[in-house]
Amino acid sequence: MADYCDLAPTHPFHGPYHDSEYGFPVADDDVLFERLILEINQAGLSWLTVLKKREAFQAAFEGFEVARVAAYGEAERERLLNDAGIIRNRRKIDAAIHDARVVRELQEAFGSFKAWLDYHHPLPLVEWVKLFRQTFRFTGPEIVNEFLMSTGYLPGAHREDCPVQSRILAAAPPWMGSFD
Repeated sequence: MADYCDLAPTHPFHGPYHDSEYGFPVADDDVLFERLILEINQAGLSWLTVLKKREAFQAAFEGFEVARVAAYGEAERERLLNDAGIIRNRRKIDAAIHDARVVRELQEAFGSFKAWLDYHHPLPLVEWVKLFRQTFRFTGPEIVNEFLMSTGYLPGAHREDCPVQSRILAAAPPWMGSFD
């Protein structure tokens, strides 16, 4: 059976994500937040659906600026629920707003979302899942696993023989044991 490293490279949506984002370390809190929210929105759907709607998500969530989303009230919530360009699931939208507020608290306590992740790294996946479930909304095992793999905290985003893997190794993701 073909895997992501076989199917993604020539695909118009999967290809760019596979080749330049998936598995690479992320330092920017807004990008980390975006990845978390995209993974939450993927639940029950295909990753292709999310990637096709990514630009609409970026517009709807104002570039995934954590501080902006954390300040959303009922008007913004209703705007998101009525935005046909994104996945209009009330639980996922509520989770995004809630989780932005949690990220703001983590930024205040740790200096950044990344610093919070680094503080807890390394953990086995089962412990990451417990931590995320205690901290965020709508974060089950698959969401947590994909979020952590996509941002370099867990290995496994690419096969060893995938040409992208050597670039990821050169970027020294956290799962390799190095921190910025």
